[in-house]
Amino acid sequence: MITLALSKGRIFEEALPLLDMAGIRVLDDPDKSRKLILSTTQAHLRVLLVRATDVPTYVQYGGADMGITGRDTLIEHGCEGLYQPLDLQIAKCRISVAVRTDFDYASAVRQGSRLKVATKYLSIAREFFAAKGVHVDLIKLYGSMELAPLTGLADAIVDLVSTGSTLKANQLVEVEHIMDISSRLIVNQAALKLKQQPIRALIDALGAALGPAQRT
Repeated sequence: MITLALSKGRIFEEALPLLDMAGIRVLDDPDKSRKLILSTTQAHLRVLLVRATDVPTYVQYGGADMGITGRDTLIEHGCEGLYQPLDLQIAKCRISVAVRTDFDYASAVRQGSRLKVATKYLSIAREFFAAKGVHVDLIKLYGSMELAPLTGLADAIVDLVSTGSTLKANQLVEVEHIMDISSRLIVNQAALKLKQQPIRALIDALGAALGPAQRT
C-alpha cells in the first residue's frame, strides 16, 4: 500500500486533475465525507488528508510514503529525509512583503530603520531581510496577517499572495517579491527503497502528466 498525503483546499483541488491524468481517481469527496483516509481507483494507493503544514512531517517520519506540499511549507519545515522528484506546478502563488499604502517602506529601509514584521514564514523572512541587511523584529502569526499593519502590531507582513485582491481590500500594497511558490511531490527516502517499483511508477505517471516542459 502506498499512502499519499494531501491537504484540503487549493492543493487538493488542483492535484485532482493531475492525478486523474496519471490514471488515479480519488473515490471519496472530502467536502461530503468526514473520512481522513480516502480510497482511490488504484487498490494499492490511498490518500491521507492532513493539515498543509503537517504534510512534510507525515512523509518525513513515515506516516505517509509520499505527499504534495508547497515550496513555502518545505522551506519552513526543512527537507531532511525528503526526496523531491517533481515540481507539480500547481497552487502557484508568491511570497511577498506588504505594507500599508501610506507606509514609506523604501525610505524606512534606506534609513536603516528596525522594522516589525508579522509572518508565519519566520525562516523565509529572516533569511530574506538578513540578505538585504535590514534589521527586523519578527512576530509569529498564524492567520489574518493583513490585520497586523492595520492595528500597528507590525510595519510589514511577509505572506503568500495570489491575486493581491485581499491586500488591496485591506489597503495594503506589495513592496518586495521574495520568491515564487508552487507545490512539490515529496517522497520518504526509506519508502522509496522499500517500495521502489510502485513509487517510481507513480512518479513517472505524474511526470508524464506534467509534460516534458514542466518536469524538474
